[in-house]
Amino acid sequence: MSEKGGRKELSSLSFDDEQLRRLIYKILAPTRRHVDESIPYVDVSLKDGSRVNIIIPPLAIDGPTITIRKFLGDIKNADDLLRLATLDKRMSDFLIACVRAKMNIIISGATGSGKTTTLGALSTYINNEERIITIEDTPELHLFQEHVVRLETRQPNIEGKGEVTTRELFKNSLRMRPERIILGEIRGAEALDMLQAICSGHTGSMAILHANTPQDVIYRIETMILTSGVPIVLEAIHRQIAAAVHIIIQQDQLLDGSRKITHITQVNGLADGGVKLEDIFYYEIDEIDSAGQVHGGWKATGITPVFYPLFKKSGITLAQEIFNKG
Repeated sequence: MSEKGGRKELSSLSFDDEQLRRLIYKILAPTRRHVDESIPYVDVSLKDGSRVNIIIPPLAIDGPTITIRKFLGDIKNADDLLRLATLDKRMSDFLIACVRAKMNIIISGATGSGKTTTLGALSTYINNEERIITIEDTPELHLFQEHVVRLETRQPNIEGKGEVTTRELFKNSLRMRPERIILGEIRGAEALDMLQAICSGHTGSMAILHANTPQDVIYRIETMILTSGVPIVLEAIHRQIAAAVHIIIQQDQLLDGSRKITHITQVNGLADGGVKLEDIFYYEIDEIDSAGQVHGGWKATGITPVFYPLFKKSGITLAQEIFNKG
């Protein structure tokens, strides 16, 4: 099965189990990863940046399964996102200003919604003189700045030893004098470490998190921290989130396969015992035609971000009129 234009279709190619096993060996040979009955699944990256997931029996009941996710190499900046109608010009200008002013950004969405592509495009607006640390499970980000340090987690070996987690790498990255930290994905207890680091001066952080709505981002961070074993109350978690996160970018793949930023939401303090979220921009669907195409457009809510004055302090000019309702 393959995906073209955002739609999945069956391929005419087929492989037997032995062909798949030989292919798996060829894919894994240049890497430090392996699969066997004790560790029957793995994620790796190909030289072109494609991400590969491999899972074998006994977990894959019907035989070895290989999933390859290819990223569009021609998406390098916000202009490319505009060309693909992922967002509009107002949103593009706003997000570029946020990156340059070192706002803390979480990009959320489901698998395959284009989060990593958007993160990579926005990262091009980080000042070339900044020292950037990226932390990923499987290398996908390709930044073009001169001073980028790429860190990758490590799976345990056959004896179950040697694992290096995102949290451990994040803690180590704080000792590497970073000016920006980019997390390929927030999965667990590193969520609290990230929030605390941001509050202690490591601004301009960017991260990816799997969630269906901006509100779900807050719920997921709460759950990750509460289940990490760290003794902290929910009220303190809310305060940390409100102090650390500036905006949440929600990206979705719509019914017609197109990928769009559907919400740009600011975190505006606390209210009613929780984190207060306010949409700055959102995508509104007008109709879905008989061919399954989604028609709609982006709208501004009329809310000016609470951190708007920080743009001027950072020497960034952004017309306040872009936030006018409509």
